[in-house]
Amino acid sequence: MSDSDHHGMHSFEGKNVLCSHHSFEKESFGRFGRMFRDLPPLYNTPSALSGLGKIKGPMDGGNTPKFTDSVPLGMVFFGQFIDHDITFDTTTSFSSINNPNEIENSRSANLDLDSVFGGGPEDDPFLYQRREEGFYLLTALSNNNMDQNKATEKHDLQRNGKGTAVIGDPRNDENRVISQMQLALVRFYNANYKMLKDANSGYSPEHLYEEARKITTWHYQWVVVNEFLPIMCGKYLVADILGNGRKFYEPLYSAFIPVEFSVAAFRFGHTMIAQDLKLQLDGVTKSIFSTEFGKGFTRITSSDQAIEWDAFFDFGTDFQKAEKLDTTLAPILLELPFVTSGKADDKSLATRNFRRGQSFLLPSGENVARYMHREEDEIEQVVDFVHNKISTHDIDLSAGIPLWYYILAEAEVVGRQDSGSQFSSGEGLGPVGGRIVAEVLIGLLELDRDSFLGNNRDWVPTHGKEGVFTMKDLMEKADEAYDL
Repeated sequence: MSDSDHHGMHSFEGKNVLCSHHSFEKESFGRFGRMFRDLPPLYNTPSALSGLGKIKGPMDGGNTPKFTDSVPLGMVFFGQFIDHDITFDTTTSFSSINNPNEIENSRSANLDLDSVFGGGPEDDPFLYQRREEGFYLLTALSNNNMDQNKATEKHDLQRNGKGTAVIGDPRNDENRVISQMQLALVRFYNANYKMLKDANSGYSPEHLYEEARKITTWHYQWVVVNEFLPIMCGKYLVADILGNGRKFYEPLYSAFIPVEFSVAAFRFGHTMIAQDLKLQLDGVTKSIFSTEFGKGFTRITSSDQAIEWDAFFDFGTDFQKAEKLDTTLAPILLELPFVTSGKADDKSLATRNFRRGQSFLLPSGENVARYMHREEDEIEQVVDFVHNKISTHDIDLSAGIPLWYYILAEAEVVGRQDSGSQFSSGEGLGPVGGRIVAEVLIGLLELDRDSFLGNNRDWVPTHGKEGVFTMKDLMEKADEAYDL
């Protein structure tokens, strides 16, 4: 398994190529571009970026985690799942700036679960049962995985003889939480397919597939808009965007993925993962890179590796909380154990993020905040916080603060906006980071004619209760398809 198989380790040729200063006059659907086209790129010295991201540096969170009061840990992994649903490009290094040639994003840039469905039963038949059986997505149970017993099959994806997951996006097997989240979406679709098949005996398998896929996808999109974004960005900000429109994500021609989103703002989850966690509520705490939890890309061999979703989402019981959204990461993420390079910069996820942002010509956080009309007092508060934090580490950020770091500092200092005047520091993204994330995800839906926001704004979920549908409801419905 190579270093680049893990989340956050992928290179992104599409972003490098399409985001040079000659490439953002016109967007191409599903590709990469810029949200703030008029802002100059920031340059920090490599030594400053290394100093920020090193072990024992200002981003080292130490061995005593600080947890949020309100954010379910599972929502951080759901953010990772969303990221895999809309972007995938793995062909270039972040250590250089490339020519502005068009490179295709392997994901559609729509929140359409192509990471689950692939190209559908006609293009990717290996993901589905045969037509005469109905176009159910295959799981370990229905695939009869080689060398896997029934007790572990029910928690696993379908795999080939070498144990490789046969799924629409290989990254969704990189740790136990994300692989079993993929499995839950597979089963949620299967439950919807069976529900439609039982109620409509005259429907063809093709018709059932299209309807079940739409039902599954729209419920997933509903969770993104009505649960994930309010938790991570603030319900006040989300309501403002839905009511008053997007102000900064305004594609000239068609939907695209801004690098300010993908390379900076949507990497907030790296700060919210604790070094150790539990897969079950009553289970033993394990390292995120332990065999039980995090090495990934292998079949499940023990019930200890099975996820209990009430440990990750709000089922009305005591669930695990995410770490604070702030300027620190778990120490293990600053010295990644699976990276074979002997260079400290290569082992630090934080430094890799900074290097990536610099190679994609991102503007400084201060310039983005001013462009977004944030109050100067607020910007100065964030800047002063950053400079105080780095003052004893001999790090020079006088040219500006990297956008990712500014967004993390803003979350720690200002926090998530829960009402017109109430902010919760460390509980979610601040005004700059939250608006970038929320505007892009909402915008992708509004610009997609097949999404519920782009197709039928009167739609309400058919699952859940009284128009309320959450990850808890999705996981419980997925459980009904265990035997398919």
